[in-house]
Amino acid sequence: MNVNNIIKTRVFAFATLPLLFSSVAIADSANTITFKGEVTEQTCEVSVNGVNARPVVLLPTVSKSELSQPGSFAGLTTFTLGVTGCTASASALDIKTIFVANNMTALGNLANTGTATDVELQLMTDGTGTTPIDLRNATGIAGISVPAGSTSGEHDYGVRYFSAAGGAGAGTVVGSVQYAVSYL
Repeated sequence: MNVNNIIKTRVFAFATLPLLFSSVAIADSANTITFKGEVTEQTCEVSVNGVNARPVVLLPTVSKSELSQPGSFAGLTTFTLGVTGCTASASALDIKTIFVANNMTALGNLANTGTATDVELQLMTDGTGTTPIDLRNATGIAGISVPAGSTSGEHDYGVRYFSAAGGAGAGTVVGSVQYAVSYL
């Protein structure tokens, strides 16, 4: 092997070394887990429709013709998120609810894991169904208020079938969401 080839090989190895480490740095940042929580003076027991663990909200059966047009919705169902066992305070306690979809659509709704086609589940900020909750933004939704001197409070949310494209097909509709409450 001549001297020029040895020099070229070493220069190439030295020049590509930073590229090797930059890919490790990129991979490292993509593998970061962020943990978040909060420490508060207040904690309460949370329930959905009076159920503390694994609640199920049943929506009514609707005809696929109600979801035939783009942007159509049907079957608004109210569910109540409540808190009990809070420490009574001299001032009202406003609690925010954070919803995180287990399977989300591009529009920020709950994706259907059942057999019906072109149907999503849309969460609403209240039981009247006026304002959808965009699950792409994991921000707290105001609603639950514990009055001064009280130890409990509740707020009604809503959920409904939604068909962005229209033309929903018959079948089951299933979706799930995780929730947390924030006292801050």
